[in-house]
Amino acid sequence: MTLVTRHMYNYAPEEIRGGMRSVSALSPGVLGITGIETAEIIKGVVDKVKPELIIAVDALASRAVERIGTTIQLADTGISPGSGIGNKRAGINEETMGVPVIAIGVPTVVPAAIIAGEAIDRLIQQTSNHPNLQSAQQDMNTEAFQSIVNEIMQPYTAGQLMVTPKEIDVLIENTAKIIAGGISLALHPAISAEEFTTYLH
Repeated sequence: MTLVTRHMYNYAPEEIRGGMRSVSALSPGVLGITGIETAEIIKGVVDKVKPELIIAVDALASRAVERIGTTIQLADTGISPGSGIGNKRAGINEETMGVPVIAIGVPTVVPAAIIAGEAIDRLIQQTSNHPNLQSAQQDMNTEAFQSIVNEIMQPYTAGQLMVTPKEIDVLIENTAKIIAGGISLALHPAISAEEFTTYLH
């Protein structure tokens, strides 16, 4: 959904107006499908196309359920694909790519252990005034609860079970429109918000 124009600069320069930049887009896929590190794919394209800047968009693992699909994070330090779910992958940053990298991230998953921990915390809060449960709660501390949660989660990929909402496809589509529109309007100041969708069709 981002307005790409590099091909127009090469093949239809008459369609380019002032205030538009040469923009390319790439969806490299994931290592498990391509067999190639995302950083390697991007670096190969960077070496050939020689962009002035990379804007990398990625999903994030959140530490709070309420942040899923509700925030967009921006950083100029690049990204480390897979780091939020415990996978070490080559970074996409200025050091590895040779050009500045702006990272845009959206929380889309949360560790199941976080959800379990929040449920236990809420249970403690709601039963804190119950006389029969107060002594039991005093015997249990946060570390004990966390140990129980970790033990339950252990069979699922070493405790790294991740959860995402069932409506994640809708969240991703809506967030993609917001991010793509923001990127396009930032990179092409000559195009108004009203004209943006016209250029996509």
